[in-house]
Amino acid sequence: MSLEFSIHKTYGKARAGCLVTPHAEIATPVFMPVGTVASVKGVGQDLLEELGAQIILGNTYHLYLRPGIETVRKMGGLHGFMSWRRAILTDSGGFQVFSLSELRKVTEDGVRFRSHLDGSSHFFGPESAMEAQIGLGADIIMAFDECTEYPADQARMRKSMEMTGRWAARSKKYFEEHKHEVPWARVGADAFVGPAARSSAPGVAGRGTSSQSVDAADNSGLRPSGRTLRLRSGQAASVPAHARRTQCLFGIVQGGMDRALRKESAERTIEIGFPGYAIGGLSVGEPRDLTREIVESTLEHLPADKPRYLMGVGTPEEIVGYANLGVDMMDCVLPTRAARHGLLFTSEGKVSIKQARYAQDSGPLDPTCGCQVCRRYSRAYLRHLYASNEVLAQVLNTIHNLSFYLDTMQRVRHSISLGEEYRFLSGAGHDRNLEL
Repeated sequence: MSLEFSIHKTYGKARAGCLVTPHAEIATPVFMPVGTVASVKGVGQDLLEELGAQIILGNTYHLYLRPGIETVRKMGGLHGFMSWRRAILTDSGGFQVFSLSELRKVTEDGVRFRSHLDGSSHFFGPESAMEAQIGLGADIIMAFDECTEYPADQARMRKSMEMTGRWAARSKKYFEEHKHEVPWARVGADAFVGPAARSSAPGVAGRGTSSQSVDAADNSGLRPSGRTLRLRSGQAASVPAHARRTQCLFGIVQGGMDRALRKESAERTIEIGFPGYAIGGLSVGEPRDLTREIVESTLEHLPADKPRYLMGVGTPEEIVGYANLGVDMMDCVLPTRAARHGLLFTSEGKVSIKQARYAQDSGPLDPTCGCQVCRRYSRAYLRHLYASNEVLAQVLNTIHNLSFYLDTMQRVRHSISLGEEYRFLSGAGHDRNLEL
């Protein structure tokens, strides 16, 4: 088994469940911090553990260019390279290649593109994208797809959707033929956890496993499944479990902003057969109401017993809304990107800490937040750090925003387990000007 997924509680369309990967057991719905180049910007892996991050993302395109797949493979994959003991998901690089509109050429074989670093020429196709992701060794990897731009006409959306389907079949074929080449099996038993972890106990201490964690309630009612060691959410699995398992490949549903094409893409992708399904091609410039409409209509066509991953969306308010619609996994760069620009999410709404009105504010950033930043520092100090262009400003801002996102999703899981709907009330809604 490469992945196990179970749902132990539902409320309306929302589901609280458990996703077991080779490296961790994850309580869902889950928010996944983005670590583009094997680093969640400004936050070390020990802090991510303390914040309760159960699974993080890596980006195949960026890691392929630097430091290179072979470098990561030789160190036991991303887990060993970045000394991360919990779960990792990598995207295929399709979205990043899509964003290089002036530097790429798409054919049936794949995409020829130029590096944004030095202009060198490279090629990604379904097979090479799978080869790269197998080398990176993430728990969950993604089929190679084409992201459709917005706006796009009907012919363009259909052509892109159909090619994504063909690429999905090729991705699965290559993966099934090569999945046992995952680097976990090619290095010493403890190489994947890094030097620091080798001297510590297998369990991961931190907020994700503490007695105060809401996730303790999330795991009530979970049943043991097969050979899997039952763990608290996010906790690292034992070494023997890794040796028996392989990666898991998710398919991606495309189709632009056309509901009928999305339905057809879902049906084609399900026919190929994947253990999980992602909704891609959103947050590419379309209105937010349209995003929600496409997500909601696409979810109707995805299997109820498989994990559903919504890629690259959204604000705290949006991730709550999508979890209530039945999405199990979400990621977004907004909490870290906004933090670097002084935008902070709080229970009282969005705070632009750069504003002069906070210069003498002795209160905490968010009086209801228990993160280390809000417990210790004043708004005046955070504003001073940002105005002084101190690196610490970005670090502390990022810690708070990630904590806010992770705690929000934790509350969603808890509400579902209690048979209640969690409503996000802070007013920290969407503002395109804040997506910096």
